[in-house]
Amino acid sequence: MQTACQAVQHQRGRRQYNKLRNLLKDARHDCILFANEFQQCCYLPRERGESMEKWQTRSIYNAAVWYYHHCQDRMPIVMVTEDEEAIQQYGSETEGVFVITFKNYLDNFWPDLKAAHELCDSILQSRRERENESQESHGKEYPEHLPLEVLEAGIKSGRYIQGILNVNKHRAQIEAFVRLQGASSKDSDLVSDILIHGMKARNRSIHGDVVVVELLPKNEWKGRTVALCENDCDDKASGESPSEPMPTGRVVGILQKNWRDYVVTFPSKEEVQSQGKNAQKILVTPWDYRIPKIRISTQQAETLQDFRVVVRIDSWESTSVYPNGHFVRVLGRIGDLEGEIATILVENSISVIPFSEAQMCEMPVNTPESPWKVSPEEEQKRKDLRKSHLVFSIDPKGCEDVDDTLSVRTLNNGNLELGVHIADVTHFVAPNSYIDIEARTRATTYYLADRRYDMLPSVLSADLCSLLGGVDRYAVSIMWELDKASYEIKKVWYGRTIIRSAYKLFYEAAQELLDGNLSVVDDIPEFKDLDEKSRQAKLEELVWAIGKLTDIARHVRAKRDGCGALELEGAEVRVQLDDKKNIHDLIPKQPLEVHETVAECMILANHWVAKKIWESFPHQALLRQHPPPHQEFFSELRECAKAKGFFIDTRSNKTLADSLDNANDPHDPIVNRLLRSMATQAMSNALYFSTGSCAEEEFHHYGLALDKYTHFTSPIRRYSDIVVHRLLMAAISKDKKMEIKGNLFSNKDLEELCRHINNRNRAAQHSQKQSTELFQCMYFKDKDPATEERCISDGVIYSIRTNGVLLFIPRFGIKGAAYLKNKDGLVISCGPDSCSEWKPGSLQRFQNKITSTTTDGESVTFHLFDHVTVRISIQASRCHSDTIRLEIISNKPYKIPNTELIHQSSPLLKSELVKEVTKSVEEAQLAQEVKVNIIQEEYQEYRQTKGRSLYTLLEEIRDLALLDVSNNYGI
Repeated sequence: MQTACQAVQHQRGRRQYNKLRNLLKDARHDCILFANEFQQCCYLPRERGESMEKWQTRSIYNAAVWYYHHCQDRMPIVMVTEDEEAIQQYGSETEGVFVITFKNYLDNFWPDLKAAHELCDSILQSRRERENESQESHGKEYPEHLPLEVLEAGIKSGRYIQGILNVNKHRAQIEAFVRLQGASSKDSDLVSDILIHGMKARNRSIHGDVVVVELLPKNEWKGRTVALCENDCDDKASGESPSEPMPTGRVVGILQKNWRDYVVTFPSKEEVQSQGKNAQKILVTPWDYRIPKIRISTQQAETLQDFRVVVRIDSWESTSVYPNGHFVRVLGRIGDLEGEIATILVENSISVIPFSEAQMCEMPVNTPESPWKVSPEEEQKRKDLRKSHLVFSIDPKGCEDVDDTLSVRTLNNGNLELGVHIADVTHFVAPNSYIDIEARTRATTYYLADRRYDMLPSVLSADLCSLLGGVDRYAVSIMWELDKASYEIKKVWYGRTIIRSAYKLFYEAAQELLDGNLSVVDDIPEFKDLDEKSRQAKLEELVWAIGKLTDIARHVRAKRDGCGALELEGAEVRVQLDDKKNIHDLIPKQPLEVHETVAECMILANHWVAKKIWESFPHQALLRQHPPPHQEFFSELRECAKAKGFFIDTRSNKTLADSLDNANDPHDPIVNRLLRSMATQAMSNALYFSTGSCAEEEFHHYGLALDKYTHFTSPIRRYSDIVVHRLLMAAISKDKKMEIKGNLFSNKDLEELCRHINNRNRAAQHSQKQSTELFQCMYFKDKDPATEERCISDGVIYSIRTNGVLLFIPRFGIKGAAYLKNKDGLVISCGPDSCSEWKPGSLQRFQNKITSTTTDGESVTFHLFDHVTVRISIQASRCHSDTIRLEIISNKPYKIPNTELIHQSSPLLKSELVKEVTKSVEEAQLAQEVKVNIIQEEYQEYRQTKGRSLYTLLEEIRDLALLDVSNNYGI
C-alpha cells in the first residue's frame, strides 16, 4: 500500500524505502502496489493536530476496509502492525479485517514456519532489550549525530565532508579512512583520504557507511602506521612510529547506513562465562575484522558456539559501546568446507538460490525427445555462416559456457575477413522477463575455487547459448574486412547470424598447433573419425586459421602498444580438485600466446561495439572506463625499480608500458614480474558507466589504451553484455530505419544499473579471491611446517616495512608478510650457516633494505629483490578465516633437494604428497558424512564446477593482480 511505503520512508529513511520499492517492483515476488491516496474512496485528509503516524495508520486501515468490501466481503484482509493502540481501536471494528501483530500473524496463519518464528522472536527480544537499555542508561558512550538538515548545509558550505568509511581490517579498532564522495571530492582541496583515528571518532559508523566528517585542527592530525601488524592483536603493542601526519577527522553524522547480513562466531563456553552477569546478552565476533562485535540476545549461545551464524544489526544507540542485533540463521559448522563457502557468499551478499519454476518455464526445451532446432523464421532474418565460414572456439579444458568463437578466411578480392561470433543470449532472454530480472539481480556468474554459480540456467549457459562444436547456434557477429598485407580495417559488419562451430579447442592444443606440433591432433575429438586425406586437409585449414588469427592479433596488439597499452602481471593460482572436490594441486596459471590471440580479438570486438552503440545512443550507452591511477600510488613502484637501477616513468600509460618493458634483470626474471604486479596494484578499478553521465574525455580506458570500450563478448556470464547486445541490436535497427523493439534504459536508470553491476563485480572478485585463499589454507593446513619439505620454498622480497618485509613466493604465486621482529621484541639473526633464529636486538630500516642487529653484534641485511628461504604455515582462527604465515628461515635462496628437483622446477606440478593430503581430507569427510550431508539435494544439483574463459584474465586490468595474502597483514 502506498501509505505503508511512505511510512517506511518517513520512519526508516530512504535506503530502507528504496529496498522496499525494489522488492515490490521485482516480478518474482508477485506484489502489487495500491496507490490508496489517489483512490477516491480510500483517501482520508489528515486532521488538524493529528500526528503523521496516526494518520498513516488510519489511512491504511480505511483502505483495507474498502478493499474487503470491494472483494464483496469474501476475502479476509490482514493488517499487520506493532501499534498496540491501533490493534485496540481497529481490531474488532470490521468483521473480516484483522488488525494484529506480526507475531500473531505468524502464529495464526503460518504456524509451521519454524525459521520465521525464530527470527521474529529474535527481533522482538532485541527490541525489548533496546527499550530497556535506553530507559536504564543515561551515560553517553558516543556524541549524538547531527540532524540531516545541519549535515546537508555543512556539506554545501564546505564545513563538513561526505565520504564512504573504509576500515583498515588490520587495525580495525583504531584506523579507518573516509574516501571523498560526490560534491566533497570535487570541491575539496584534499588530495588524500581522511584518517578517522579510534572508535570514538568513528562515532558508531560501520565499514561501508556514507558518513559526514568534520576535519580536526592540523595540530591534532595523525599518520597511518606503516609497520606490519596481525589484525587487532598488535594494535597496542606495535609502538612503531606512524608515517607523516595526514588529514584527520571525526564522524558527525551518517547519511546512509550500509548494513547487511554479517557472519559471526559465538564465544566459547569459557568466554561466555567471562562476559558477565547476563549470559542471555552475548557479544558475537564478526568474521569480517572491520565490523565491531555485535550484542545479541539468545539462549542458544552454548549450542551455537561451534557454528558460523548470520546476524543483523538493529541499532547502535549513543549510550551503547556495541551495536545491538538479532540472530537470523545458522550457516554451518566452523571449518567445514560448505559452511566456510556459505560464509564467503553471505559476506559478499551473494544469493545462490536455485532458479524458480516461473523462470524455468520461460526456458526453451532441448531434450532427446524434443531437440531444439533453428526456426525457419530465424533462418530468414539471420546471415547463415554454417557452410561459408570455418568457425571454432578456443577455451580452457572442460569449459561448458562457450561465449565466443572466431573465424578467419580469405575473400575473393584477396583481403581477409576476421569474425568474432558471440552467443545470442538476448534471443532467449526477453527484456523484463522473469529470467531477465533474475540475471539483472545476479549481474554476473560467480566463480569460486571449486564451483561456479551461473547467472543464467544451464539450459542456456551450458547448452543452447554455449557455442559448442558441431551444433547449430544463434550468434551475434562482428566481421571485419582487413587489408591482406597491412591488416588495416576496411569495413565492418554487425548482425545476427547462425553458426556451427567446427572445433571446440582447448588453449594448450591450439598453442601446440600454432607451434607446429601436429601430434596434438590426437587429443582433438573432431579429427578422430576422419580418413587420412580429409584429416590432413582439415588440419592444414585449421593450422592456417590459428596462425593467421595470431598474426592479426599481433598487429592489433602492436597498434595498442603504440598508444600505451599495459601488459601487467597476471599469475593467478588455480586450485585443482579431484572428483570428490578435494584439493589435488595448486597451480599458477601459465600464459600462452594463444591466450593473447583470443584476448586481442575480444578486445577488438568490444572496442568496435563500444564505438557503434555510442554513435547511435550518445546519452544512454553502457561503456567501461578505466581512469588513470593517482600518481602517488606509483611511489613504491618507482622506489623498488630504482633499487635495481631502473627508472619507471608514470606520466602516461605509454611511458609506463615502455618503462616496464625496459625494466628487465637478465639474472632474475622475477624482478620484472613483481614490478608489473606493483603497477597492477596501483591501478584504479575499471567501471561500467552510462555515457549520459560522463564527459567524452572521461570514457578512456587507461590499461587498454582505447578511447571507447565496453563488454560485449560474454553475455552468458555478464549482465552488462546483455545490455550491450540489446543496444547493438537497437543501433542496427536504427541504421535500417526500423522500429526499435523494447525500451532501452534511460541515462538515469542505466547509471543505477551500472552501480549495481559494479557492486556485484566487486563481490565476485572478493568471493573468488577469498575462496582461493580458503583452499590454499586447506592445502597447507595438515602439513607440519617443521618437517614437511613442501612447506619450504623460495621467496623474493618486494617491499620493506619497519618491522618486516613483504615476500612473493613464485612457486605458489602468492604474496605475504614475514616479520623480522616478533611479539617478544626479538629480532631475526642468521648465523654462519645462514639459518635464522630469534635474538634480542634492534631493526634499522632504510629505503631499499632493512638491517637486523643483535645485542651481541651480529647483523644481517635484507635488500629489495633478495631471494630467501621461507617456511609456509597456517595461522588458524576460530572467528575469522585462516591465514597463511610466512617465516624466513634462511637469508639464502632455497636450494631444492634432488628428490624434489623434478617437481619444483616448474610451479607446483602434481605430487604424491598432495594426493596423500587429499586422501586424509577425504577420510575426515567420510568420518563426518552424516554431519556434512546437510546440504539439500537441489542445492548440490545447482552447484556447478567447471572452469571459466581465461581471456578475461588478460582483459581485466585490475583482476590481474597476483593473489595477495599480504592483505592479511597491515600494509
